[in-house]
Amino acid sequence: MRILQSIKMALKSVKSNKLRSILTMLGIIIGVASVIVLVSIAQGSTKNVTSRINQLGTNLLTVNTYSTNLELTEDKISELGDLNGVKAISPVVSGRVTAKKDRTTSQVSLTGTNAAYSDVRDAKVKQGRFITDLDVEYRQKVVVLGSETTSTLFGASNPVGEHIQLDGVSYKVVGVLASKGSSMGQGGDNTIIVPLSTGERLVGSTTISTVYLKGKSEDQMDFVMNEVKMKMASLYPGKSDDYGVTNQQDVMDTMSSVSETMTLMLGGIASISLLVGGIGIMNIMLVSVSERTKEIGIRKAIGAKRRDILLQFLIEAVVLSALGGIIGILSGLGLGELVSTLTSMSISFSTSVILYSFLFSLVVGVVFGVFPANKASKLNPIQALRYQ
Repeated sequence: MRILQSIKMALKSVKSNKLRSILTMLGIIIGVASVIVLVSIAQGSTKNVTSRINQLGTNLLTVNTYSTNLELTEDKISELGDLNGVKAISPVVSGRVTAKKDRTTSQVSLTGTNAAYSDVRDAKVKQGRFITDLDVEYRQKVVVLGSETTSTLFGASNPVGEHIQLDGVSYKVVGVLASKGSSMGQGGDNTIIVPLSTGERLVGSTTISTVYLKGKSEDQMDFVMNEVKMKMASLYPGKSDDYGVTNQQDVMDTMSSVSETMTLMLGGIASISLLVGGIGIMNIMLVSVSERTKEIGIRKAIGAKRRDILLQFLIEAVVLSALGGIIGILSGLGLGELVSTLTSMSISFSTSVILYSFLFSLVVGVVFGVFPANKASKLNPIQALRYQ
């Protein structure tokens, strides 16, 4: 029997038993759609986080201290800034403050830093100006607002030149940052930036626990990182556990590892639905063999060979899986777009994932269709004809 004829017979069988065919394909449809949606969500989240990290620049180093016994003083920070390969350095103090404008009050993140912060952290100013070294030196009560903070306190009006209250003290707004989003909890738009000296007064502490350094070249970052580590070791001998030096590539590698694990886990969970769908196909095909015993007997009596019967039932299982896979792909793409629209989540569809899920559905059809097809092909034609 030709394969084309077998496919036609399989499609005819599917068409003549629409409800049974739909119920048979349901597991495959759900499985394929689940794989596409869940893996696309994971990949979309990965790309989103990666782009956020890349916005900070791949030539950024961060020095963090973990102990109150280790103090990053101005002199020691200057020594770090004088190292070869370091283009700019920006110490930071941070905390939370209550910002108020007229009757509007908001809790926001506060960052006290210097003029180099704009270059080091790629903080672009949309309106007004950034803080200057003179602001730091003279403890000026000036602030630069994040875009979200601006919207909260001022709405659509221009805040430059206006005044807001931070913890009850009046500060002048000198600039507004361009929207940058958030990355790893850092650099969000709901923030206020003030001069370092002013920030120390606001948070009630002169302890600097974070310093950002920008390298002159991305190609030299490994060298610069080693230089910083060696300098920190000489400045704080025997206290290597009290501080850490990281770069953006370290963060990228960590995020890639976590994202790959999450993608595999979500894909594995969704694949279970495909296996369940395969079991459903096997069960329905076994029932179909019982229902069509007399048909099989007639076909064998008029000359159909075992391989013909085997091929017919195997193709029926594959056709059901293929149709289920195609409907599952369309459903997955539609659900993905719906989730993206309703939740504002980043969805990244992958052609390879769609192709693999479809091929996997075909494999499931073959694997779980073999047993019923083999059972049908082994039926004795005389006993099959007598079957009631």
